[in-house]
Formats: sequence, structure tokens, C-alpha cells
Amino acid sequence: MMGNLDRAAPSGRMVLRKTEERDLDAVLKMEADARPWVIGWSEKQHRNAMRDPDAEHWVMEDPDTGQPVGYVILQGIQNPHGSIELTRIVVSRPGRGLGKEALRFFIRRCFGELGAHRLWLDVMEHNERARRAYESVGFVREGTLRECLKIGERYVSLHIMSILRHEAKLI
Repeated sequence: MMGNLDRAAPSGRMVLRKTEERDLDAVLKMEADARPWVIGWSEKQHRNAMRDPDAEHWVMEDPDTGQPVGYVILQGIQNPHGSIELTRIVVSRPGRGLGKEALRFFIRRCFGELGAHRLWLDVMEHNERARRAYESVGFVREGTLRECLKIGERYVSLHIMSILRHEAKLI
């Protein structure tokens, strides 16, 4: 990680930096393009996450073009129990390894700089690609919230997954 905690370059393929106002249109577009895997937030919700001292909102940027290619939201970074939620990870063009690279970075960040004990997330049961990516970096399925989301006329279940500090091999 670079010296500035608001910016990091895990590789030459992307730069991670804190989200800025100028990024919101791109974030909202990436989120809309990620449906049905991601339930959209309003612009106000994203702005609130950017300002919330208990959250971090990051953009994945292409180092050549400077354009956002994804984003990540963490919440609960001040959680007294050391349990941080990876609320959202969206990559505009999946399949290039950027999502896994970002996951590894945030595992190191959460257990290293932020002192977490547990990093957790939820994933829709039918999102096999994301589930496999989470498992590949050490996340373990804890359980299922059965039919907890109504999307259109159908109910969808969420798998809860987590990784604990002592399980993380990437620190």
C-alpha cells in the first residue's frame, strides 16, 4: 500500500482511491449495469456513504485512462466488535481479475490498517460467479437468509459469507 491511505496501487492494472463527487455518475452507471446482481442505491445514499465516518467508498480506476472501472463500499469500519461489511463491490467489466485483486487489497486493509476481526458480505444465491470469487480469496459461507429480498415479483435468498483475521493468508 502506498503512504496515502486515500489512494493505493495494488498493481499496474488499477488504482484504488477514495470516491469523489466527480465519480458519482460513473458509479451510478456501473451500478445500474450490474443489475440484477446489485440492488441500486440512490445518488444520496452514495454521497452519504462517502461522508460517513463509519464507511469507506472507493473507486477502482484504470491507470491509463483515469476512468473508473469499479467501486467498493465498506461499512462498519468503527464497529466495536471488529466486524466490517463489504457492502458492495462492482466491476464494470468482470472476468479480468480486477475484482479479486480489489478483494485481496480490502482484506489486507480491513485486517491490517483498520484492525478488523471479521470481514463479511452477502451475495445473492444465484450469483455463482461472485460467490466463487469470494471463496477463491478465503471467504466462507456462514448461512443463508432465505427469500429475504423481493425483486420484482420473486423472492431471492442471500448467502452470508465472511473471512476472519486468522483465516486471511493475504496480510
